[in-house]
This record gives sequence, C-alpha cells and structure tokens, in this order.
Amino acid sequence: MGPKTQRVYETIRSWIESGRYGPGDKLPSERALSAELEIGRTALRQVMARLANERFIKAYDRSAYRVAGGEGVPTPPDLDSWQIHGSRRIYENRWVNLDLVDVEPPGVERFEHHVVRLHHVAITAVVDDQERVLMLWRYRFVPDQWGWELPGGIVDAGEDAAVTATRETEEETGWRPTKVEHVVTYQPMIGMVDSPHEIFVSRGATKVGEPTDAEEAGHVAWIPLDEIPRLMGEGKLLGSGTLVALLHLLSSRPTAAR
Repeated sequence: MGPKTQRVYETIRSWIESGRYGPGDKLPSERALSAELEIGRTALRQVMARLANERFIKAYDRSAYRVAGGEGVPTPPDLDSWQIHGSRRIYENRWVNLDLVDVEPPGVERFEHHVVRLHHVAITAVVDDQERVLMLWRYRFVPDQWGWELPGGIVDAGEDAAVTATRETEEETGWRPTKVEHVVTYQPMIGMVDSPHEIFVSRGATKVGEPTDAEEAGHVAWIPLDEIPRLMGEGKLLGSGTLVALLHLLSSRPTAAR
C-alpha cells in the first residue's frame, strides 16, 4: 500500500475511531469518498478491502459500506426472576465459602440451593509484535495435569482489577504489561459458583526481571497465536480464563492473519 492509499486508510479509520461514523452507520459512496479524499476508485477499493479485512467496516450491496457493529441483538421481553428469601453460610475460610440460599424459581416450590463463593480473579493475555502470547507451562494438582495457561490471580480487597492483572503478570513471568485493556467479565460456573473472572489484554510488555511468585511461577514462554488451536485440540490449555482470553484474541485477528 503506497503513501497515498495509506493516508486514505488512516483517514477513514480515524473517522471510525473518533466516532464521526459510529457502529452501523453508512459510509459515503465510493464516488463521494473518491472525490473527497482525492483517490482513484481502484486504490480506494484496496483501502476499503483492508478496512473490511480488519473488521472496521462491512461491505453490502454494490460498492457500499457500513461501519462494523450496531446490528444489535434484541433483548427478550421481561421474564420473572427467582426470588431469594435468605442465605446461610455453612462453611467458611480465606479461600472458599459455601452458602445455602433459600430460592424460589417461578412456578416452582422454594428450596435451598448450594452456592460456592470464591475470589474475584484477573487474567491477562500479553501479545507481542510477533503475534505471540505470554504463557506459563504449569502443573495443576486438582486435575493432575500439565498445561499452558495465562498469568493471573486474585484481586485483593480494594484493588482495581487492572492493577491486579499487571501485578500478577509481572510476579509470575517477570514481564510487565505495557497497558492492560479490559475485555470481558464473566462467571465460569454460573449455576452454582460465584467467582467473577476479568479478562485483560496487553499489546506488549517489558522484561523487568525474573518471576518472584515461587508458588505460581512456571516455565515462561512466548507461544505463537497460530499454535493455540492445536494446543486446544490436544487439551494443553488450562482454565476457562485462559481459553476465554485466547479465543477472544483469535476471533479478533484480521482475517488475513488467520
């Protein structure tokens, strides 16, 4: 892509990132863009193809484009929630609590439901400029298994999860993330376990030393993203947080990178 087409690419991308054109908005026609940006239609189509490949825009009809997103998923009409009549704790320690919660689903007789309450967790996927992700080869005694996982750990009381994501990555790997960005918060076993997991991504990191967390540290390596599907198929990826973060990275890659 030459200097002129690169400039046009950066201009249209800036329109989208600045909010001039929001998700779902229709972009000007090729004729209008060609005149405004002083670029030929053939070169413009190269720019639009790149933007579409990188998921900034979507093509529709003939030579027409919209900003990606904005389609939306309709929310189902209001449904009745379960009623919670009370809760009592039957086991407690610093790592895990077990409650019996008095619940009443719609149309069902009330009963006591077990709820395991664990800690709030932050997990980080650090990706370098070679499309490799920072991972740990570790042994987990519960499933009696070795495998790859992302750095992460418990969010301390009063601590911002982004701070935890950075701190845990540095302690476990010796690499300090450049800047962590929140991707999603989810519950890994939402039917019975309360343990919010927050996923962060960082583009780049700086080597600051050796791992300092002896219990959590493992063999540290930069794993190519292209190898992740194979490792997944071989059952060598440990933990839902690792899987959620890596699937996000894979799904958000430009089509040409796959």
